[in-house]
Amino acid sequence: MIVTRTPFRVTLGGGGTDLPSYYEKYGGFIFSVGINKYMFVDVNRPVVDDLIRLKYSKAETVERLDEIQHEIAREVLRMMGVEKGIEISSIADISAGTGLGSSSCYTVGLLHALHVLKRDYVSLGDLAEEDFRVEAEVLKRPIGKQDGYMAAFGGLTVLEIEKNGKVKVRKANVSQEVADDLNNNLLIFFTGDTRSADPILTSTSSALKVDNKEVTESMHYIKELGYEILEAVESGNITEVGRLFDAHWQHKKKLAGGITNEKFDKIYENAKQNGALGGKISGAGGGGFFTFYIEDNKKKFREAMRGLGLREMSYRFDFEGSKVLVDF
Repeated sequence: MIVTRTPFRVTLGGGGTDLPSYYEKYGGFIFSVGINKYMFVDVNRPVVDDLIRLKYSKAETVERLDEIQHEIAREVLRMMGVEKGIEISSIADISAGTGLGSSSCYTVGLLHALHVLKRDYVSLGDLAEEDFRVEAEVLKRPIGKQDGYMAAFGGLTVLEIEKNGKVKVRKANVSQEVADDLNNNLLIFFTGDTRSADPILTSTSSALKVDNKEVTESMHYIKELGYEILEAVESGNITEVGRLFDAHWQHKKKLAGGITNEKFDKIYENAKQNGALGGKISGAGGGGFFTFYIEDNKKKFREAMRGLGLREMSYRFDFEGSKVLVDF
């Protein structure tokens, strides 16, 4: 039995520039952090038969790969050459459709477990690239490079994405004191809405492919803001993060319809009125979690968010990335 644990992530800067439609023209940049909310994947070889069993939000028992309904599991097994006699179970701290990278957490966690089961050494970078191959190239999902890399590496991590898709990974140069302060000042609340990010990402990618001026210029600005957010954190000037989040939000809304709506605009304005310096919505937008930067009067702020029906997610930064918890 192999059990892996893979962290979800919160993007701090540069979100969207990891899409191929952008980085293939301009190069991409991501500053993101793993959090201690996880996807757990359990892989086991049955001794009684050669069936394939999957347990997630549904349960499947099939004889052949092509019969598997779970697309990611099917294509990961195909990639790894596992065609029979396998049991896969998964459970997550956060449900899908919330913008924190759940599909890549599952993919990376499953790939990691199967490599260990086969006694194959695999680097974290290779896990991330295998995730991209499955989701973007095989399943044709409109995802970028960020989710697979953050699922694999966790931590306060910087991704520099070259035009050819090569990713340079480094840990942000941040002291533990600054990381703790940043962690304490970033409050995360669930909006109550889940959604597939695919329509928004597809719309953004299509606009970038035809060089839509407004979308392209907004993405350039978002990348520049990402560099500024990284600089603010690495210099210890984390108050600046709040202002930069606010600027990011104003430009992200221009990327595609569905990123925000009347409800989310009301939440954001209420957050600003109650002390948040800025905030951002998780993933592509349209649902999931809001992350707000706030330094003072957190009790009052939390009460205001609860008054809007939002549920806070308590969390800490994760610095371990995808790891094997059980191997026997």
